[in-house]
Amino acid sequence: MRQFKNNQKRNRNRGLQDRSFKRVNEISRLNSDFGNRENGFRRKQNRNNGNVEKLIIKYNELAREALSNGDKILSENYYQYADHFLRISLEQKERTKEKTQNISG
Repeated sequence: MRQFKNNQKRNRNRGLQDRSFKRVNEISRLNSDFGNRENGFRRKQNRNNGNVEKLIIKYNELAREALSNGDKILSENYYQYADHFLRISLEQKERTKEKTQNISG
């Protein structure tokens, strides 16, 4: 009787499935249009950022709470997130201004 019979059954086809899965991902990655994106961003351009103002408020409140608990590092982290979303909000507002100026002008 074999001692490691179960281990052999389990590992028999495991390597082939893992490799084929990885190969499929590599092929799809090569064929994707990551290189063709504007400014090299990989994110979707139609991502919904409708809640940017809520996220700014959320991270500012979390930063104040962390600061009141004495955690300066976590507070700074939350402030950075808030700053990031503030920049996104300003970008969105600039885009809407440009769109309205192009339509009217």
